[in-house]
Amino acid sequence: MFIKPAFRIVRDGTQIKFMKGRFAGLLTSAVLSLASIVLFFHPGLNLGIDFSGGVVIELRTNGPANFPQIHEALASVHAGEQGVQRFGAADDVLIRLGTQKTEAETQRLVADVRSALEKDVPGSKVMRADAVGASVSAELFRNGLLALGISLVMILVYIWFRFEWQFAVGAVVTLILDVTKAIGFLALTRIEFDLVMVAAILTILGYSTNDKVVVYDRVRENLRKYKTMPLRDLIDLSINETLNRTLGTSMTVFLASLPLALFGGESISGFAWVMLFGIVVGTSSSIFIAAPILLFLGEHRLRRDAAAPVRKAQATLEP
Repeated sequence: MFIKPAFRIVRDGTQIKFMKGRFAGLLTSAVLSLASIVLFFHPGLNLGIDFSGGVVIELRTNGPANFPQIHEALASVHAGEQGVQRFGAADDVLIRLGTQKTEAETQRLVADVRSALEKDVPGSKVMRADAVGASVSAELFRNGLLALGISLVMILVYIWFRFEWQFAVGAVVTLILDVTKAIGFLALTRIEFDLVMVAAILTILGYSTNDKVVVYDRVRENLRKYKTMPLRDLIDLSINETLNRTLGTSMTVFLASLPLALFGGESISGFAWVMLFGIVVGTSSSIFIAAPILLFLGEHRLRRDAAAPVRKAQATLEP
């Protein structure tokens, strides 16, 4: 005997008419994605060292950081373009230096800066020094975009193979809109865009795809179960039937990621904030974007395919 769960986000038998808001959902998504594209070009992404190239040095000072002293040390080795900012605690400093022409020059600059800091900033210690050349950063950027493109193609193939083409197109279009919003979020918040952020976007794609497959699976089951129900009502029914699972999963992942965003530190908080944003966008897009697109693409085709066995059976019984 199964015990009924003590807590449910929505009551069983909920009959929310989600498809009444399909035009508002699609319009809102289009506006947000268009704004995200604008933000991508201006002000653009805050490219990290993985994609922009250059040198990043984490410095820990003896007491609160003396920024004029650090700038003087960098000027003594002609470090060129530089950025110095606090990184976490008052004694942690993040130093960014521009890209050098060759890898040998980059390594030489790192060694000179390390020596100058340890000499001119007494008690300081270089905790980390990373250097990426211009050619390597360009290759990493291309590979990151390639990874995103391949993932979208593979999702399209998987859903097309598992469902009808209307489901595949609806899912991939929605995922592209989700990705554009994530890019806009990164551009707006100025979170550093590096390989970790590529991993975050790929994670969002996987989570969002799973969420949409749950809804689509129930739509497919109901197409076989309710032969004459209008597709609009059937999609509303399917979303309501999976709503507890959708919201429950989203809340679980959201609550697991929230402490990382708040207390995870500079190295992981960016990833967690993008994940939190992606969870909200992915969950809402399954209901207000993917489902309406499926309705528009399949309103006649899916209902005709579902009703075909009934018509065939009726024709067989007729004398």
